[in-house]
Amino acid sequence: MDMEHELRGGCVGAAAHGHGSICFSGGPVLVDGRRIQQLLLHCAAALESNDVTLAQQAMWVLNNIASSQGDPSQRLTSWLLRALVARACRLCAAAPAGAAVEFLERGRAPPWGRAMSVTELADYVDLTPWHRFGFTASNAAILRAVAGASAVHVVDLSVTHCMQWPTLIDVLSKRPGGAPAIRITVPSVRPAVPPLLAVSSSELGARLAIFAKSKGVQLEFNVVESATTTSPKKTSTTLCQELASVLSDPPSLGLRDGEAVVVNCQSWLRHVAPDTRDLFLDTVRALNPCLVTVTDEDADLGSPSLASRMAGCFDFHWILLDALDMSAPKDSPRRLEQEAAVGRKIESVIGEEDGAERSEPGARLAERMSRKGFAGVVFDEEAAAEVRRLLSEHATGWGVKREDDMLVLTWKGHAAVFTGAWTPN
Repeated sequence: MDMEHELRGGCVGAAAHGHGSICFSGGPVLVDGRRIQQLLLHCAAALESNDVTLAQQAMWVLNNIASSQGDPSQRLTSWLLRALVARACRLCAAAPAGAAVEFLERGRAPPWGRAMSVTELADYVDLTPWHRFGFTASNAAILRAVAGASAVHVVDLSVTHCMQWPTLIDVLSKRPGGAPAIRITVPSVRPAVPPLLAVSSSELGARLAIFAKSKGVQLEFNVVESATTTSPKKTSTTLCQELASVLSDPPSLGLRDGEAVVVNCQSWLRHVAPDTRDLFLDTVRALNPCLVTVTDEDADLGSPSLASRMAGCFDFHWILLDALDMSAPKDSPRRLEQEAAVGRKIESVIGEEDGAERSEPGARLAERMSRKGFAGVVFDEEAAAEVRRLLSEHATGWGVKREDDMLVLTWKGHAAVFTGAWTPN
């Protein structure tokens, strides 16, 4: 008997691997991951077809499984159910009743919206290699690309508030023959996503300049303001439009002859709507950079189908939740913030239709880059070795593999984050 028949009949039977069944009148019991995924997919499909009754039945069952304090599967189910309930409440004429609404109301308020100090931000990115992997791999590619350059201009499109650059500045300060002059340009346009920082970009730049001076490096830091004013919660299409207006204005970027221009995209491209990414890359290519680096999550979340995006979320977002079990106690503030950030991404992918957080796999991005006139740059063994040194400081489940010209961070063999480097043809 299929899942829909079981749900309409009032009971979900025993899972394929012998775990116990779930009945609507009973308490929570063990169900294997495949069975949980089936329930989530049926709930998503029911919402897509406006079958509120079936969606409510699935939510009732999922509510017995979900736990914000449980194992990674239960915590992931908790976030996915929250996103489904929120979507149902917005889209359906009849809001979900009973346990699903009770679940949504009793959930703790997500802590991701709190602005951090610089010290807290450093602890946040150091908890796992999720961010530092991209910093390390990208910096290695940048160092090769600007070897011998007397002036380097980094256009930084990232969500981690320039945490990547102290290490690069330090390495360049030791370059034989002296460090280049460095300029870092950041747009005021930024996705409204965690981590948030309780320090302005201008103040952050001033701190970076002081650090660079202590290393004997000349650094200019520039924040380019957007020509338009919009709501802090920008849609992904609006974000792309504003960013394009910034990048297509050479005077505001202050591009200079003789500079080696690098465009660095860290966890940024997924915030650009899929149907505007080619336009974004055209704008980047027009800057004639010597290198473009892209780091992002190696997930396939771009389908127009809600059920397909649900499957993608289930297959991908368990990775960080599982890794956090090995990285910090359950009550660690940084861990809670990272888990809430995962939940926010899930709600954006499942609960919204504005195209935000639509990650695409690294292999698909590589094809897109090729179509837009970029050639991949192979990471040398020194770059891979530097990444392995970083991973040696973290839990043993982390690894790195090569995929085409990219480096890919893995957890227990599963692809998590990719970094690629490209030059214009």
